[in-house]
Amino acid sequence: MFSDKDLRKLIVPLVIEQILAVLVGTADTVMVSYAGESAISGVSLVDMFAYMVITILTALATGGAVIVSQYLGNKEQENANRAAGQLMVGTLLASGVVCVICAALNSQILHLLYGSAEESVLQAAETYMFITAFSFPFLGIYNSSAALFRSMKKTNMTMYVSLLMNVINIAGNAIGIFVLKAGVAGVAVPTLLSRAVAGIVMTALAFNAKHEVYLKAKNVFCRNFEMLRRILKIAIPNAIENGLFALGRVLVTSIVAMFGTAQIAANGVAGSVDLIAIIVVSAMNLAVVTVVGQCVGANRYDEAEHYLKKMMKVSWIATAVLTVLVWLCLPMILSCFAVSEETYHYAYILVMLHNIFVTVLHPTSFNLPNGLRAAGDAKFTMYIGIGSMAMFRIGSAVLFGILLNMGVVGVWIAMGMDWLARSVAFVWRFKSKKWQKFRAI
Repeated sequence: MFSDKDLRKLIVPLVIEQILAVLVGTADTVMVSYAGESAISGVSLVDMFAYMVITILTALATGGAVIVSQYLGNKEQENANRAAGQLMVGTLLASGVVCVICAALNSQILHLLYGSAEESVLQAAETYMFITAFSFPFLGIYNSSAALFRSMKKTNMTMYVSLLMNVINIAGNAIGIFVLKAGVAGVAVPTLLSRAVAGIVMTALAFNAKHEVYLKAKNVFCRNFEMLRRILKIAIPNAIENGLFALGRVLVTSIVAMFGTAQIAANGVAGSVDLIAIIVVSAMNLAVVTVVGQCVGANRYDEAEHYLKKMMKVSWIATAVLTVLVWLCLPMILSCFAVSEETYHYAYILVMLHNIFVTVLHPTSFNLPNGLRAAGDAKFTMYIGIGSMAMFRIGSAVLFGILLNMGVVGVWIAMGMDWLARSVAFVWRFKSKKWQKFRAI
């Protein structure tokens, strides 16, 4: 179903999109570092919480993408359009509720999760969270519209809109931090503005009837509970798994918040730099849904298995190359951040640890379960994700970070143990072929 040329056309724009996201994310962190370690620590704490919100919204988009891809693989275009409309309805409702909760209760949420952090860090976090909370509805419709284009293999469209979003974001950050001296607010407002523009533009493009799948007003403003049920059958387990995975990261970050501002800042810096090594894996996570979804929709499971193995192999090779490049350039990269010597030291160790784990385990821990979800096997990935997070990510973080007094380094070792457990479970499931019994349409 997919030639090598088809795969390149699908994957290359996604890789470019991830590169843009990483560059902007790193630039954000660098610029915020010039506002002080309290600012960078506050932003990093909110980013961990925001990651949980974003993963839930992305889970909805993934559920829609799986259903649309399977309908396209089965040559059912009108049903694909109906699924697209119901995806937007669900996204708007979910993101609207999240926006209201985060804006109204930002102080309470942050004090509950990170109450042990210094007051200056919490003040910075409150400002950043309140402003960026209003971006969630725009981010939700952007993710869902982008998922539709990826289902159609039109990833060049998402790349161009992502470029626009990132240009607005990074230019706004530079003005906010260096010209207006607005501190944390100087980063938060451009984030809101860039997501608003991207969400509106991407959704407008999704209404174009020239596309293979497109939004229709009658499909958006209607009640189609059967179609919504199909989407939620994939989205809800995915949202629970990824939401609890992200919540686990938040809880782990609350553990990191006990270790002082230097280690919190190092956690934020390393988290930004670490995105470089997983650029291709992250792009492949999105591409896998389209490829496996369409193959399963057409009942071509042998091809789904073949392409999934092929894409994971590319992920491993690319990740190994990127890891080596990061190691070689790490002193230069970290020198861009205006942080203390202690923060620099911790960040260096964390990046080195991450890159060892990611080279070995990331494709099997993340690409592989995305392929299982695309086939409809969402509940199994949910159970494994939740169990591994509770037992290894959080449990081991408490053991190594607090009880053995290893601090933030112990927390990141726990991350590697989580990935190892996930990899073992998902490889077993894939080889058992039980995932081939869960077609979603």
